[in-house]
Amino acid sequence: MDKFKDIRPYHDEEVRPVLDAILNNDECIAGIARLRFPKAMDYFPRLLKALVRWVLRRQLRKVQDVQGFQDVVERYMTHMIKTTSSQFTVSGTDKLDARQGHLFCSNHRDIALDPAFVNYALYHNAHGTVRIAIGDNLLTKDYVSDLMRLNKSFIVTRSVTGRKLFAALKNLSAYIRFSVTEDNHNVWIAQREGRAKDGIDKSEPTIIKMFAMSRTKSAPFAEGINELHIVPVSISYEYDPCDQLKANELYQMAEQGDYEKDEHEDIVSIALGISGQKGHVHVHFGEKLQADFENADEVAEQLDQQIIKNYVLHPSNYFAYQKLHGEFPEGVYSDKGLAFDSAKLASKAKEFDERLANIPAEQQPYLLAAYANPIVSKQKLGFM
Repeated sequence: MDKFKDIRPYHDEEVRPVLDAILNNDECIAGIARLRFPKAMDYFPRLLKALVRWVLRRQLRKVQDVQGFQDVVERYMTHMIKTTSSQFTVSGTDKLDARQGHLFCSNHRDIALDPAFVNYALYHNAHGTVRIAIGDNLLTKDYVSDLMRLNKSFIVTRSVTGRKLFAALKNLSAYIRFSVTEDNHNVWIAQREGRAKDGIDKSEPTIIKMFAMSRTKSAPFAEGINELHIVPVSISYEYDPCDQLKANELYQMAEQGDYEKDEHEDIVSIALGISGQKGHVHVHFGEKLQADFENADEVAEQLDQQIIKNYVLHPSNYFAYQKLHGEFPEGVYSDKGLAFDSAKLASKAKEFDERLANIPAEQQPYLLAAYANPIVSKQKLGFM
């Protein structure tokens, strides 16, 4: 029996039928067309839907399995990186063992792009791509779920409570362990539920406890954790395309005590993350966690240490810190001079000021804090 059927990614033999159903789904095609042509869809919906359907059918006509689908996704990723990023760099893949599965646990800044960039880095460095943990709160339509599961996503059930939630978490834990230890497959999951909108990357011990739920009953906690080959991953964006949306949400929370998310806000964030300018993006794969852990808090602490230490700082982080604290942090200036070329720094300063000026003055401190907090986190742990 396929006990993970309701949450797992699609298998090769399921890919073509699911793709054909998606291409015949008018609502899905309309949604993609609106993402690609937001203004023109108000005037030429029928024409643009026909165009999008024709292009997708042409691009996907030879896809028969998961690898074929991911090859198409890779071409979209390459185009996106070229058009919305000034630079994409990777480090740490040389320390990964391609013969075994890993559980990559990363900081969380973007709904779709965090695992996408991890996948792209692995794909181009001779490592297997990841099975991606995605919350069912994002799967508002069946075709959205189908698209995600075609790209090796598996579902994290959040919409239930009580005993059903406990059962769902046990099943999720068992699937992650099966993927890594039996299937030798890489898995990606965020270190926390929800994005770090304030720029503070901190792991949730409850996620670590979930990892441990599926260990053999007689196995010590440390053994159950170590056999998952957990690798901390630091994803660093020079610019967050959703920074203005996040600043507004944090401001509303501070002023009103809550924030009511629009029904389609997550989809808007995904689209903006993909299309928005990101500057330099860096992905670092840390060292596998292997220790005599006594509890989830110790694992979370080790995750945080590596994620924060290996987070790459960009000029945007330094400028935000300087505006909030009145001076640059230690490390920008040294005996060897500027950490960045002075001409480049001046150009980046103008770029950052223009970005800041695009949002209301009362929201600016929240945006600045989100960019400055990676520096603050490094300082607190003695990495600066």
